[in-house]
Amino acid sequence: MKFTNLAKTAVLGLAVLLASSAFASNKGSLQIREACEINGQQLAPGDYQVRWEGAGPSVEVSFMKGKKEVAKAPAKVVSLDEASQYDSSVLDHASGKVTVSEVRFAGKKYALALSGSEMSANTSK
Repeated sequence: MKFTNLAKTAVLGLAVLLASSAFASNKGSLQIREACEINGQQLAPGDYQVRWEGAGPSVEVSFMKGKKEVAKAPAKVVSLDEASQYDSSVLDHASGKVTVSEVRFAGKKYALALSGSEMSANTSK
């Protein structure tokens, strides 16, 4: 009987550990140095948490300031040829306003290409 309870506890603990590690891989931090726009929402310079949900190449990205969601946008997870050295964003100035077209994370070989943006030349589809 004790072995059964121990096995159940171990399985439950492993499930919680896997779930929390999966969640941890779907977030990152980002420092924005100039005012910009994401999906029609204006973001002021500052530090943000980036979280995304979705299992495939299409995900929903949330930009958080503290515990408050300040912007949300659809995106695609794209592969990079090499891991990014820093948490960074790619800004697009072409339309006359500054928009975020891509978010990259330190040490990761993927980026989040926000919908409606052109993918960078060094990303592969």
